[in-house]
Parts: sequence; C-alpha cells; structure tokens
Amino acid sequence: MKFARDFRDTLANQHFPVHWVEQAIPYGQLKKCLKKVQRELHDLGLDPETLKSLTDPENTSPVALNYRLNTTGDGHSVRPILTVDVHLKDGVVVDASLTSTSRKFLEKLAVEVDAARRRVSNDDRDKDVSDEPHLPSQVTENNSAAEEVAQEVGGHHETIEVPLIFDNEFFDILQSDVNNIDALQASERRNMTNEIQELRQEIGQVSQPSRFSKTDLARWRQIFELYLDAEVFFATNEQDHGARSSQVALKKLQWFQQEVETRQLARLFKLRASQQAFARFVQLNSNLLKNLQFQELNQLAVLKILKKFDKRTSLGVSKRFRLAVQPHMLMTGSIGKDVCAQLSQDLVTVVPQLTDYLCPICFAVAYRPVRLDCQHIFCIRCVVHIQRRRERYCPLCRADVVMQASGCNLDNELGRYMRKYFAKEVKEKERSDDIERGMEEYGPTYNHKECIVM
Repeated sequence: MKFARDFRDTLANQHFPVHWVEQAIPYGQLKKCLKKVQRELHDLGLDPETLKSLTDPENTSPVALNYRLNTTGDGHSVRPILTVDVHLKDGVVVDASLTSTSRKFLEKLAVEVDAARRRVSNDDRDKDVSDEPHLPSQVTENNSAAEEVAQEVGGHHETIEVPLIFDNEFFDILQSDVNNIDALQASERRNMTNEIQELRQEIGQVSQPSRFSKTDLARWRQIFELYLDAEVFFATNEQDHGARSSQVALKKLQWFQQEVETRQLARLFKLRASQQAFARFVQLNSNLLKNLQFQELNQLAVLKILKKFDKRTSLGVSKRFRLAVQPHMLMTGSIGKDVCAQLSQDLVTVVPQLTDYLCPICFAVAYRPVRLDCQHIFCIRCVVHIQRRRERYCPLCRADVVMQASGCNLDNELGRYMRKYFAKEVKEKERSDDIERGMEEYGPTYNHKECIVM
C-alpha cells in the first residue's frame, strides 16, 4: 500500500508532463488484477504452498508444474503458460501430496483431454495416414523420462496446459504499458536528438574562432571542460564507472551549474546568442534528467508488482519477465547513458578540447606537430630531443620510427588547425620553444626578448 501511494504522489509532485503521467505503469490496476490471479489459482486448488512444492527443481512427485512466459514473434507481448506434467492411472491422478481441489481439477482436465483425443481420432480415421491429427493446445504427449516412470508403475503421463484467464490479463496490461513507455521514451529521445543537432549549429557559430569579430570560443571550452569533469549522467573512472542514477545525476548537474555561476562563465559571454545557447544546453540536461527519473520510477513499479506477483503465487516471474522483454528500453536500457553519449559526440566536440591536442611527452599543446610513421603525434621539440638521445622507439607504441622522422612528418594541416582553435596556447608554446632554443645556443645566461617592430 505504501509504495502505491508513494508512486502516485511522485507522479503528481515531480512535475512530469501530463501525457507522461497518463503512460505510467498502472500500479493500482495491476494490484487489483493480481488479486484476481490469486483467487483464480486458489479456486483451482493451486495455492502458493502447492505451487511452490510443484515448481521445486528437486521435486520427485509424479506431478510437476512448469510456468513460463512465451514471447510473440514481434516481441511486443508475452503469454503466460502454465503446464502440469501429471501421472494418471485409470483416470486418477497419482500424487498423494495434492489437495483434493487440485486433484479434482486435474482429473477433470485429464478426462476432457482424453475425450478430445478420442474425438480427433474418430474424425481423422478416414483421412490419409500421413495427415497428423491436431490435438487441442491444452495437451501434448510427453516422451520424457516421466513417461517411462509412468509406464513402469502403470498408467500414462500427460502434459496438461492449465487455462488461466487473469494471468493473461495481468501480463497484457503490464506488457502494453511497457510498450507504451518504450514508445514514449523513443519519441523523447528523438526530440532530444533534434535539439542536440540544432544546438550544435548554434554553438558552432558563436564559438567559431575569428580575428576580426567577437567569439566565445574560450568560454565555451571552459564550460564543456567543466561538463566533462562533472560526468553528469555517465562516469568513466574506475571507482564508480557506468550510468548514473537520477539522484547522483541531479547532484552532478547542480555542481556543474554552480561552477559555471561561480566562475561567471555564462555572464561574461560576449554574444547574446551564446547566452541563449547555454540556456538551451542547461534545459536539455534538465529534460534528460526528467526522462531518467521517469524511467527509474516506472522500472521500480514493474519490479515491485512482479515481486508482489511472486510472493502471492510462488510462480517466480520476476527474472523471466525481464528476460522476455529484454529488447525493451524501460527494463534494460538507460536513456541517460545513451543521450549523454550523443551529447559528448555531437555537441561537446564542436569546441575542441585542449586535452585532445597535447603532446604526450611535454603535456603542452603539440605546436608544430610531428606525425610519426606509427601515426602518433608529438611536438617538434620533443621529437628533436629524443632523436638527439638516439632513442629509436615511439614512446607510446614502441615502434621503431623515431629516427626516420624528418620534415616530411610535419603535419602542417593539423598545425594550422591548432593555431586557429588554440591561438593562446600555441603562442605560449612558441615563446617557450624560442627560450629553450636560445638557452641551447647562447647558454643559461640567455635573456629572451620579444621582437618589436618600430
């Protein structure tokens, strides 16, 4: 009762869109249907204790029960099937452990099955022997070891499908709502994908490097550095890697916004379009967080109702249902992880990050980059140093390529790209290289002075 009330209150108080709330798992309706399932099984003499004993893998009784969820070909619905492997002798169920109600029900089914088999046999007597008779779906011949045991003690063995009405109704409701939430999240994901693409164009324009007009490249780079450090929806560090829960994601998003505010990055934008783009970026993350919260809430509702189903029936469907609907986003995926990956790939990469263009040796921008034959890139000064030390092997992959490097290995196109997007860092690295060359040529007393044109 407590979860049902909490679930209802959360849907009402979290300010989810109305059409989201309408698509949420109908927990109360499923609870009512579960009572009908329990009553139906009890009327058949299949109380929880009897079901538990008959589904026990170590059960050696002549009666064995099997409950499974069959998935339809399109994967959009599941059908629960309850079958009983029963040993009959002279039309009587041979199992002293059954209740009188269960025994009468199974014997009644056996009589109906036997009558159905005789009718089919009479109808098909004049047909070609190659035509196999079609028996009702309630019964199948069992050729397993149980049949051999039945033959030894007398009688025969039947596999009988127990017709259940409310089980089917319960899973029809549950599967239908899982499908609806999946469709809803797919629609929301498409909307966010479109938003990311539009935002990519906006940020690309306001962060375009220019010598003659205003640009917010530096501030957007700082903002995205903070965003990557926050790891709002997905962590890559070893200690807590993987998708974030909505509670953790909320704290990380708040930290990111607080850092942006503290450093006044959004306030110091030069372009009004940057302020508007940043507002859209924050709203996009807020929408993603809302989607993640809605997904987790409905996942919990499904797990709770299945746990309650198992408790009242002893049929153990929690794991089976999860496997049966494995392709569904609600039960197995994380919308936060998927959209966050797209954010990093399509949006954050609009503004190149300095960490992607550092020399692996000096950890400064790879000014005048040299691309070795192994395709690893270093700044020219570091390559000169390792060549002077007669080190033949690449510091990263140990390929024997260092001594073969020459002016032909200069990646001029990449060098122009770095000058364009990392003008400040390239200028600092250029000055540092000039000082280093001066000290090598004139000694430690060398005093570097900037070139001044009068």
